[in-house]
Amino acid sequence: MNETIRQLYARKSVRVYTDKPISEEYKNLILESAMQAPTAGNQQLYSIIDITDQQLKDRLAVSCDNQPFIAEAPMVLIFCVDFQKWYDLFECTGAKPRRPGVGDLMLAAADAIIAAQNAVVAAESLGIGSCYIGDILEQKEVHQEMLNLPQYVMPVCMLVFGYPTEQQKNRPKPERHKLMDIVMENGYARKDGDSLRKMFGDKTGQKPLNEWVQAFCKRKYNSDFSVEMTRSVAEYIKLWQ
Repeated sequence: MNETIRQLYARKSVRVYTDKPISEEYKNLILESAMQAPTAGNQQLYSIIDITDQQLKDRLAVSCDNQPFIAEAPMVLIFCVDFQKWYDLFECTGAKPRRPGVGDLMLAAADAIIAAQNAVVAAESLGIGSCYIGDILEQKEVHQEMLNLPQYVMPVCMLVFGYPTEQQKNRPKPERHKLMDIVMENGYARKDGDSLRKMFGDKTGQKPLNEWVQAFCKRKYNSDFSVEMTRSVAEYIKLWQ
C-alpha cells in the first residue's frame, strides 16, 4: 500500500481542531490542488468561496444546523456550481447561449465536488483534517443572500479544515461496507430484504436491526434538516428549469 492509498484509508472527518493556524503556503497548496481536479471540457464549472470573515463563519455555524465547530475552523471553503461565469461570457461575446438547465447543473455539481475531494486529499497529505458540511444545501434563501449568489451559482458543499486534536487523530474511523456490497458487475443488482439485512447487520452495534434502522430513519432521513435540505435544493433547481 503506497502513501497516497494509506492516507485515503486513514482519512476521517475531523470536527475538533488545535489552535495551530493553517499557513498561507498550505492554504494555497490546497486551493491549487483543488483546481487540478478533472473537469468537464476543462471548463471548471465551479467557484470556491474562501470564508475569512469571522462573523460570516459565525453565521454559517448557525445556518448550517447549529454546528459551532464551523466557526472555530481555521479554514472554511464553499464549493459552488458556477455556470454564471460561462453564461455571462457567452452573452457578452454574442454567442447566443441557451438557458442553463438541470443537466448543466448536474455536470457542474460533479466538477465542484471532484475539486472539493482533491482539496480533502491534499489537506490530508499535509496533516490537515477536514469535514464536509452538507448543510450548506439547506436554507437556500439565507445562503443565497449571505453569499451574494446569482441565479446560476449554487453551493453544493462546504469544507472546514484544521489540524486535528489528539483525540480526533485517535478516534476510530467508521467501518465501510464490504466491497461486494457496493460493487456490481455490468449492471445494477437490486438487493432483497435478506441481502440488505446482511449488508447492514454489522452497523447496528448491540441494537436489533429493525430498531437501529427505524432510529436512523427518524434521526437522519425523516429529520427536519433533511426535509429542509430537500426543499432548499428544489428551490435552487427551479432557477435552472
